[in-house]
Amino acid sequence: MFDNFDLMVAALGAGAWTTVWVTLVSFAIALVIGMVLVVMHVSPAWPARWAANAYTQLFRNVPLLAVLFILFFGLPQVGIKADNWVWALLGLGMYTGAFVGETLRSGINSIPLGQAEAARAIGLTFSQSLRSIILPQSIRVVIPPLGSLLIALVKNSALVLAIGVTELTAQARRLIEDNESRFDLWGVIIGVTVSYLLIAFVLSYLVRIAEKRTAFVR
Repeated sequence: MFDNFDLMVAALGAGAWTTVWVTLVSFAIALVIGMVLVVMHVSPAWPARWAANAYTQLFRNVPLLAVLFILFFGLPQVGIKADNWVWALLGLGMYTGAFVGETLRSGINSIPLGQAEAARAIGLTFSQSLRSIILPQSIRVVIPPLGSLLIALVKNSALVLAIGVTELTAQARRLIEDNESRFDLWGVIIGVTVSYLLIAFVLSYLVRIAEKRTAFVR
């Protein structure tokens, strides 16, 4: 029994580590995509605004699992091949990027219009006012919803088991289906639940720290 327990902890630990790094890397990709989208959304050029809106509407209305299947099964059919973890990171990043872009845009919209008008009045270009005035002020506003997206991404990462990435949920499934070792079903379920709770707790704590450090000094 204790040998099985040690094996279960080792397997779930490996799966939890995969979940963490897949979440963090894909969230970094989502942040890059979101920042590009928000710049396109507020761009004076209508083609950029149209493209950003099309991207956002597409990924907000298509299930994440469908995105993963298109990348993993569809692209190799046209000669674009990569490892399954690459498709997992891209799929999660592209999907979450649409929501990150909308979050960043809401943060920018919360800044009074007079800020942008004042920037133009002193001779700043669009990109300069966005980089130096608008975005820094919107950071404090968007950190809490970005934190919520990060926690949601932890849970969404469970779907990458469908394309063969052995993360936490996939490890739990393997343990449950391992008839030879006879792992306790409830032990595995409780172990997975506790692992997700710990990951979410740590990430939430880091988000709160980031929120405090970006708070304006009054």
